[in-house]
Amino acid sequence: MPVQHYNIPSSVLPKLGAAVLIAALAGCTVAGPDHPQGEIFDPYEEGNRKTHEFNRALDRALVRPAAKGYVTVVPEGIAISVGNFAENLGEPSSAVNHALQGDVPGVARNVTRFVINVTLGFGGLFDAASDLGLYPDESDFGETLHVWGAPEGAYVELPALGPSTERDAAGKVVDLFTNPLSYVLPTRERNIGKVAEVAAKVGDRGRYADIVDSILYESADSYAQGRTMYLQNRRHELGMATEDTYIAPEDIDTDGF
Repeated sequence: MPVQHYNIPSSVLPKLGAAVLIAALAGCTVAGPDHPQGEIFDPYEEGNRKTHEFNRALDRALVRPAAKGYVTVVPEGIAISVGNFAENLGEPSSAVNHALQGDVPGVARNVTRFVINVTLGFGGLFDAASDLGLYPDESDFGETLHVWGAPEGAYVELPALGPSTERDAAGKVVDLFTNPLSYVLPTRERNIGKVAEVAAKVGDRGRYADIVDSILYESADSYAQGRTMYLQNRRHELGMATEDTYIAPEDIDTDGF
């Protein structure tokens, strides 16, 4: 019987690369038995601090000025609509992750929110689903890895992306491929979605400018402050921490650092 040869489409190769990468990153660094449970595990602190300084320089030179200009020029209503649009485009990705976690109600919520906002919310510009009492339930592959039992791993700070953990960093790679819309939308529409996502993040930076500035430029140790806030809030999101460990942006005392 002749041997059949199959050619892998070039479009599949990036996905295979991501799968290989996630397999490599799944072996997150695990703290030793003497490390107190729940305490920050940061064996790469020296390198992380260098990355943090790079991120601060990037923020000071580019992100911060762009964010301030964005909130000054763009009316608040339009900025909110852009954020809603970007958030709604992420609903299918959250649905995929909830499915991978075996969370059927989560899948139903994401799909229903997406349909409602596309139809009643004029393509997602308005969060009509929340107006009907169906509030966001976001998820990502970092959470999926947590549900599957993958360890948090060491704390890492990523260039341009900021605070993370080894598990969440691996999840960010896979999240590039988990949104079904990226496979069905034309290139133009996909690009519009990416622009909206970037604009929404820039808008958030401008909206919370005083808080972020106080952490990055006024605190005694901006690296340690950002690390603590990220880990506390992320662990709260994943159900790893109690309510009193969550630090919402509006609850931060900007004069206290």
